[in-house]
Amino acid sequence: MRFRFLMENKTDGPGCLAEHGLSIYIEAQGRKLLFDTGASALFADNAKRLKVDLEEVEALIISHGHYDHTGGVPEFCRINKIAPIYIHEDAFYETYGMEKGKPKSVTSGIRWTDEERSQIDPRILRTSGPARLSENIIISGTIPEIEGHGQTETFYRKLPDGSFEPDPMTHEQILVIREPEGLYVFSGCSHRGVVPAIRYARELFGGERVAVLTAGMHLYSADEETRRRVIAQVLEEDMDMVIPVHCSGIEAICDLKRALGDKCVVATVGSGYGY
Repeated sequence: MRFRFLMENKTDGPGCLAEHGLSIYIEAQGRKLLFDTGASALFADNAKRLKVDLEEVEALIISHGHYDHTGGVPEFCRINKIAPIYIHEDAFYETYGMEKGKPKSVTSGIRWTDEERSQIDPRILRTSGPARLSENIIISGTIPEIEGHGQTETFYRKLPDGSFEPDPMTHEQILVIREPEGLYVFSGCSHRGVVPAIRYARELFGGERVAVLTAGMHLYSADEETRRRVIAQVLEEDMDMVIPVHCSGIEAICDLKRALGDKCVVATVGSGYGY
């Protein structure tokens, strides 16, 4: 098992550029996988610098239907002609953040053009429940809600009649890979909560422990009480390594680093695990 960050919010590697987004290249059990594509084609430029051949990727897993995880899909499809794209069936709503009671001017959802969409559509495999890539690799589908673990930021999806309703984020899914030492869990933003994501990962594999968690935890917008409560519950899992990324927020990253020391790894573009 090894993986490398092709896109993350932070960079300290020469030649690698960062943006608000996430993309992780994963090699596990003879498979080459890509988890998300960042907000633009920039992840592919980083892949070249890091000598990651995107043509060899066997499957692309999209964590959820927001622009900062799907923006690079058109570029991926130009480079890679064969890999299926696993994305939740609910990911295609036009969604917005709200500002002063009104939707923002630009969608927070997928921003593909009509032409790009027509080229990408034949590659898409729509998920709802768990999708098994192999005996030890599962894409979760919808993560069940857990009471007390609501969203820290609410997005709104546009309905056919032009009205808006809160997005329940049913389209967020995690990638779980079982290794001898435990489960490796990859979560894009954990909009339904990082604790529900962890617990569902374990449920998918009969209660096995999580060894390594790599997750955007979406705590940057959480209040201090929520942030500390969530982090305390993450620590209770006693994982070998926690890698908070993307939307976790600098306060949460610092809290985890103080609590876990070397067991908390602060990721940047180009950094990796197992290299």
